[in-house]
Amino acid sequence: DYDPVQKFLKPEEYKKLSTEKKNQLALDRYLEKKHTKLEIGRFYERYIGYLYEKDGWTVKWFGIIEGFDDLGRDLICAKGKEIHIVQTKNWSRFKIIREKYLYQHFATTIHYELQNKINTKKFKVIPVFYSTIDYSPMAKQVSKALKIDIQTEKMSKNYPMIKCNVNPRTKEKIYHLPFDQQYDKIIIGNNPGELYVKTVKEAEKKGFRRAFRYMGPA
Repeated sequence: DYDPVQKFLKPEEYKKLSTEKKNQLALDRYLEKKHTKLEIGRFYERYIGYLYEKDGWTVKWFGIIEGFDDLGRDLICAKGKEIHIVQTKNWSRFKIIREKYLYQHFATTIHYELQNKINTKKFKVIPVFYSTIDYSPMAKQVSKALKIDIQTEKMSKNYPMIKCNVNPRTKEKIYHLPFDQQYDKIIIGNNPGELYVKTVKEAEKKGFRRAFRYMGPA
């Protein structure tokens, strides 16, 4: 019965504020607080995943859910007959991405194909590498030789983070904040009416209610 919003509010704020105001205030404070390196890396994964979902891809948040067992596969994105195995690096202590990381990512992509018995004649599996910093000249050569799609994308927190999910069976409309338990298991876009919004007010205006407890499989 514990509401994660309570971590970001004073007891009197939680007691007196309306549901909309206390949820929004908690989200604002969550975004403003000092984050650990792990949390910053998670922000970047979520941001890149958001860009994919916005473009119509189905995204599995493999890295966040599996943790150190992800084998470097932060996101697994599918659209039509194309699958992207995505690794993200939100780095500041290094100046460039070296080729060794691309070799590793290529290997884990092949491992994914073999492990899941992907028919490569029907499905195209592409290794994709996103980074906040540039790539070394050799890394760029390696990406061309191994057909790894390399992208440079700066980190952003200024995007709609609230996930508005529709239960396909009950049609119940629920929104999830970034610190909610099921947030990273929720896929947006695979059911009509699902979307991302920036504010709690937007979510509630569209008929979504907040979910803060685990009520069963997402």
